[in-house]
Amino acid sequence: MKKKCIYLVLTMALFSSCATRKFSKNNKQIEKAANKANNNTYKSYNTLSYIDEFKSVAIEEMNAYGIPASITLAQGILESGSGNSDLAKYANNHFGIKCTSDWKGKNYFRDDDQKNDCFRVYKDARESFKDHSEFLKRKRYSALFQLDKNDYKSWAQGLKQAGYATNPKYPDLLINTIEKYQLYQYDQSETEKQKIAREDRVFSEINQNIPQEKAKFTPVDTPPAGAKPILADGTYTVVKGDTLYNIAKRFNISVDDLKLLNNMTTDAIKLGQVLKVK
Repeated sequence: MKKKCIYLVLTMALFSSCATRKFSKNNKQIEKAANKANNNTYKSYNTLSYIDEFKSVAIEEMNAYGIPASITLAQGILESGSGNSDLAKYANNHFGIKCTSDWKGKNYFRDDDQKNDCFRVYKDARESFKDHSEFLKRKRYSALFQLDKNDYKSWAQGLKQAGYATNPKYPDLLINTIEKYQLYQYDQSETEKQKIAREDRVFSEINQNIPQEKAKFTPVDTPPAGAKPILADGTYTVVKGDTLYNIAKRFNISVDDLKLLNNMTTDAIKLGQVLKVK
């Protein structure tokens, strides 16, 4: 029995090692293709240049579906580190949207809720912004589309209530980002007639999505399973692709509390940095 258990452990370890190598090889191919497409020179953003680059597509999505442009931009800033995370650079994925059973595109793997979670790879950032709108067009978020498209505060609170994020301070993070960078200037009002027409169209699309929601929106399991470990002393070491926001989200702690734990005054982190997470 003991030998059988040892064999099982060794088999699982071998499977995990093989899977990790497979995911690493896949990521290197994605990164190589992205480097080639960008001539090994990526546009480096600060938050202001990120806003300037993507405000137009955020406004387009707002006018189409009613999601405030300020909300979309604030989520992009938080999720992608203002476009500088590896997921944004190599996968053009600015909102951390994961692979689902109906996803036919390429994949990029990184640790998140589980080890080697599968994330979607987009042909460009614009496609990521459009898929973000599609991600929200489902039953659990449907009440938000009845809000005015310039009501960013209600949208921020509603996203949390609908389960978009586990961080209790998520609405504050969004609202603070919106007000710090005056993102509300990109939000636009609509007439009652325009609102009714938009709601009719959006709710029709949400209703069409409901039968396929499981396939369209449930992330697929990617082995090996298991949450990313925290060391026994309650610390976590920053790896390639991490942002302070994503680390806080992963370990169910607010960004402010994470910064307080580590005596940090900015959101900047670096590869190999050891952070206290509990």
